[in-house]
Amino acid sequence: MQTLTALYVSHPFWVWMATAAVLLAFEIVTGSGYLLWPAAAAAVVALASPLHLGAPVELVIFAGLTLAGTLVARRYWPHPLRPHGPDINDPHPRLVGLRGRVAGAFLAGQGRVFVDGKEWAAELEDGGDLASGAEVEITGVVSGACLKVKAA
Repeated sequence: MQTLTALYVSHPFWVWMATAAVLLAFEIVTGSGYLLWPAAAAAVVALASPLHLGAPVELVIFAGLTLAGTLVARRYWPHPLRPHGPDINDPHPRLVGLRGRVAGAFLAGQGRVFVDGKEWAAELEDGGDLASGAEVEITGVVSGACLKVKAA
């Protein structure tokens, strides 16, 4: 322990830069984004080490910069793994634009349609009735598994 203390007392700049380098290396290996801000904080503390603030003050500065950097980055830095578009596993939006047949007669705008090999609950856009076997086009998804259709 005395060796580490002696190293820190004689070369605090290099101790903090080595800490920053190790944290940055782990960040590069993992790619998580969690170690980037502690690495940057260690580099800033290394630049402040010639002021001879002392280890306790430098540790507080390091902790404060790490917390502040992480919180600000989480708030304003876009995360690459967050989805930016619609869910590709959701089958409902891909049905829009397809054509199908009325499986059971529509009464008061409500009925069932056969589309893409499956039978779906559906609402007619303009209400009204449609006979069984009529062709329809899917125009949207109302909610859950209910499709919005119009006569084709």
